[in-house]
Amino acid sequence: MTSHPTAATNASAPGRLIYGCMGLGGSWDDAPYGPAEVDQAAAAIDAARHLGITLFDHADIYRRGKSEQVFGDVLAATPGLREQLLIQTKCGIRQAGDGLPGRYDFSAGHILASVNGSLQRLRTDYVDILLLHRPDPLTDVAELAGAVGRLMEEGKVRALGVSNMSAAQISHLQDRLETPIVANQLEMSLGKRAWVESTVLVNQDTGFDTGFPHGTLEHAATHGIELQAYGSLAQGLYSGRPSGTAADLATAGLVQALAQGWNTTAEAVVLGWLMRHPARISPVIGTSNPARIAACADAPRIAAEMSREAWYALWTEARGSAMP
Repeated sequence: MTSHPTAATNASAPGRLIYGCMGLGGSWDDAPYGPAEVDQAAAAIDAARHLGITLFDHADIYRRGKSEQVFGDVLAATPGLREQLLIQTKCGIRQAGDGLPGRYDFSAGHILASVNGSLQRLRTDYVDILLLHRPDPLTDVAELAGAVGRLMEEGKVRALGVSNMSAAQISHLQDRLETPIVANQLEMSLGKRAWVESTVLVNQDTGFDTGFPHGTLEHAATHGIELQAYGSLAQGLYSGRPSGTAADLATAGLVQALAQGWNTTAEAVVLGWLMRHPARISPVIGTSNPARIAACADAPRIAAEMSREAWYALWTEARGSAMP
């Protein structure tokens, strides 16, 4: 099997902006959504498309399935829209309920049922990329490979990715999969820096405290795996709600100063810092506010123009100490 051409597999290609749909669909409980939530989803989708965003990120658990469902409502109300978009969703997390604990599940039965449920809610016949959401320690890789192969043969999934996985975990899966893993979605931002700290803390005692598996970025670059960054705006820590530590406040000040000097927004600076890294990082924008989505438009330009000195200045300010 080969990956679908819509999936990013070229290691030399720059990152892209992705719209994350977790904020759509109303509450996180079982309460139904209404017309206001449909209008909110339509406005967010339109704002993202205005930026040139084509990839929309989902998971079967977001808002207990309502994020996918409200997105499907917008697709159904807009003939021809589905063909203009790329949709990815995730499976593998089972939430607590009916006396059972929250858990992870890569069994064939759960994967097949999860994807079929997502397709029904999204009102589409296929997803462009399916991400395996979090590692399941009980994974039977042969069983997993069989389920993925079946979904691809049926045309329900066109490419495969993972989320929250290390290089070793990806390699373990890839040994048995016939289709290449094309994406790995991780929490990465100027606020959550373990992914970049791990690269300079090799042979440093503090390196053991980062909690990020060293070599994961390098593995992605070597194998043409797109790195997708969730939480990429750091929940507005540097671009709208300055708070936290002295380092956080200083970083927010630097972000604002750079934004003014570059005639752009704080959001573009924060995302541009991620995209400046050569690992092809693609930020996932999670806000449902159209104005804040629009504020991200300049990120690719800022990434292309950001100097090494500015990039290191932001990192050093955020970490609150000099490079080791």
